[in-house]
Amino acid sequence: MKSNASLKWKLGIFIVSGLVLLVLGLYFIGKQKNLFVSVFQLKAVFNNVSGLKVGNNVRFGGIAVGTVEGIQLVTDTSVLVNMSIKNEVRKFIKQDASASIGSDGLVGDRVVLISPGTSGKDVVKDNEILVSHAPVETEQILAGLKTSADNAAIITQQLAEVAYKVNHGHGIISRLLGDSSLGNNLNATMVNLKKGSAGLSENMEAAKHNFLLKGYFKKKKKEEDKKKKELEDQKKEAADKKKEEAEKKQSEKESAEKAKG
Repeated sequence: MKSNASLKWKLGIFIVSGLVLLVLGLYFIGKQKNLFVSVFQLKAVFNNVSGLKVGNNVRFGGIAVGTVEGIQLVTDTSVLVNMSIKNEVRKFIKQDASASIGSDGLVGDRVVLISPGTSGKDVVKDNEILVSHAPVETEQILAGLKTSADNAAIITQQLAEVAYKVNHGHGIISRLLGDSSLGNNLNATMVNLKKGSAGLSENMEAAKHNFLLKGYFKKKKKEEDKKKKELEDQKKEAADKKKEEAEKKQSEKESAEKAKG
């Protein structure tokens, strides 16, 4: 008798546990599919849905707000996607909102991404068709990465060739690095240039004191002094004007304070 009662008790616990798990499973599935919330329908037409499936998420601002309810091939170049969206987010989706297809991560499931649209526009209506944007295919991303990798390989090869020529004595750079006589010649050239510059400065100073050229340099100096004076006068005038404006503002402020008092 006790054995039968224990068996019935265990069987009852097992059945109740199974029912609880079934109810929880139905609840979570229904919640994910928006079965227990008020929803409305949106649509979008794409040329290519890029692996999108029924049941995939619809995201708005990075948040899951609905699911893909149906995918229908309309013509050979257009696919109609039906979306079930939570009614609570309808007020944020405007009539000029757009839809695009993305993915959860680099290799995750495909999702529909809805942009909010322009603030101040009317909200979307039930069964409204959104403007769509073509999805960026993974193949395109990989092709771009391959092009970048190929370019990097070419640049690396060219740098290796330059380094090889430098190391084996080819070209001007190699000669500069390895030939000490060429370096000495360059140093000597720089010394001569400095001497020539010093000599030219001395000749110019002598020319300034020459009787025939003295008038020219004197005239040139007067012109420079005149320009310098004009520049200083302009700066002084600007400073005086700024000071006058500041004093005027201070006077107006004091008058206003007295009027209030």
